[in-house]
Amino acid sequence: MSLKFGVSLPQTIDLASAQDPVEVYEMMTRVAQAADELGFASAWLGDHFHPSPRGPREAPFECWITTAAVARDTRRIRIGQAVTGNGYRHPALLAKMASTVDVLSHGRLICGIGAGWHEQEYRAYGYDFPNTADRLRHLGEAVQVILAMWTQEEAVFEGKYYQIRGAINQPKGAQQPHIPLLIGGGGEKVTLKLVAQYGDACNVFGDLETIKHKFAVLKAHCEAVGRDYESIHRTAGTFCSIGETDEQARAKFPAALLSRFGNMAESVLVGNPDTIRKRLAAFEAAGVQELIIGFPDVLQLESLRFFAREFLA
Repeated sequence: MSLKFGVSLPQTIDLASAQDPVEVYEMMTRVAQAADELGFASAWLGDHFHPSPRGPREAPFECWITTAAVARDTRRIRIGQAVTGNGYRHPALLAKMASTVDVLSHGRLICGIGAGWHEQEYRAYGYDFPNTADRLRHLGEAVQVILAMWTQEEAVFEGKYYQIRGAINQPKGAQQPHIPLLIGGGGEKVTLKLVAQYGDACNVFGDLETIKHKFAVLKAHCEAVGRDYESIHRTAGTFCSIGETDEQARAKFPAALLSRFGNMAESVLVGNPDTIRKRLAAFEAAGVQELIIGFPDVLQLESLRFFAREFLA
């Protein structure tokens, strides 16, 4: 099996029981360090200011400062965002931030970006929340600004929403030719076309048939724009509860979380190693190259170790 595995780092409800914010961070970074030592390919952070659903003590740390901190707390694992909300930062600033983090991580950054969706969060922080079509148009310009900042000596871009005129970004990062740009989302007319045009990686979510269909759409967009489909790293997300038996694994998995998946239940990794192995093979057959996994009991670390013994050896 050539499938790679990433870990979704705990940021909100997983840490709500801790009273000391310093300990909250240390709990999270211990997960990243364990994933690093165990051989996971990547660790991922969400970009939100409010959790969803909202809780009284569950506001997460800011994504990009946390990305930088986790990058310095680890040594080998790649660090990414699934995904940065475009509306929260000007893309030229984001490109500069990413360049800095790539250097301090010694070239381990994946820069993930999407159109943004959490309207309540946008409104609470005073950001405009355009309609979906406009947010996607913003995203289309933003990825061009970011790539210009990473590749041009003095970046220039004149768009409807963003303009940069001789912006200098040095150093541009440690990776060549530039930091990998992951574009998240499964919109078939716009988002996946942007991946074909500008992305180094994509991130989609859904049941296996949906994922397979999204990749077929992406492949068609690649053919239309003359892009090599295989040059795009394809990621997807899921949750995992692993046990010695299927019954033990189901007992550990929060019922409320499982109910959210409905007919996607077969796309969640719940079971003993043999059950999970079959589901991983189905993800790989659907075209997934890297699976970003959320472990509901990740703070105890044993599930990470169990998974690593079975699938990373």
